[in-house]
Amino acid sequence: MAKIVVFNQKGGVGKTTTTLNLAALLARRGPAPLVIDLDPQAHMSSISGATASDGRDSLYAFYQEVKHLTDLIRASDCGWSIIPAHLDLSKVDTQFGKGPRALQRLNAGIVREKLNTDRPILMDACPLLGVLSLNGIFACDRVLIPISADYLAVNGALQIERTLRALERVLEKPPMRRFVITRFDARRKMSWDIDRKLRERFGAEMCETRISESVSLAESPARNCDVFTHAPESRGAREYTALLEELEAAGFAR
Repeated sequence: MAKIVVFNQKGGVGKTTTTLNLAALLARRGPAPLVIDLDPQAHMSSISGATASDGRDSLYAFYQEVKHLTDLIRASDCGWSIIPAHLDLSKVDTQFGKGPRALQRLNAGIVREKLNTDRPILMDACPLLGVLSLNGIFACDRVLIPISADYLAVNGALQIERTLRALERVLEKPPMRRFVITRFDARRKMSWDIDRKLRERFGAEMCETRISESVSLAESPARNCDVFTHAPESRGAREYTALLEELEAAGFAR
């Protein structure tokens, strides 16, 4: 089964929204995924109804080596399982170093505990290139990069490309990657200019599906649910369905 990390070094691009709605659709189609929240802000955990009361109930306890990953898995209110994050995760970079063992810790735990044998894994990475996001990259076999339709995001996408290419030298098997445009507004010339530039740069690695700026997508996390629960007939629901179907057809999501 696929192990997908949703990652961008720039915040505000729809990373958690993308993780949330892909998890929701995978859960509806089965088997339900395991979501691992790698972001100390813990937005994905909160939306899922799995807020950790302290670091001992979160992924942080795994990095402290006081709990196994399987001890931390919780059933969410949304139909999937999740290993929640906590603000204590922000200490990981300074407390556990950046050596090979630290960067491989999550992957080693997933393999050792056989968490990926019968369900996909989705990882919501933090928007910083540090130990946590690198753990997601080293543990995955797919990287999905949401890019919002603004000019600063284009520079961010190029930075991510350089980062992933640099990591290819140390990764045993470089992960498949896809870029997806989010917060797209078809009424704005800028959105189409950015779309064209990204497709020229990344070619077949760009998803054909675009995720539009959408009220339903903005509202659903505030209501602690995915867009399929909040507004199943909305454009946001249709576009995330199209995205998953495109990723599945490319062998990316299963």
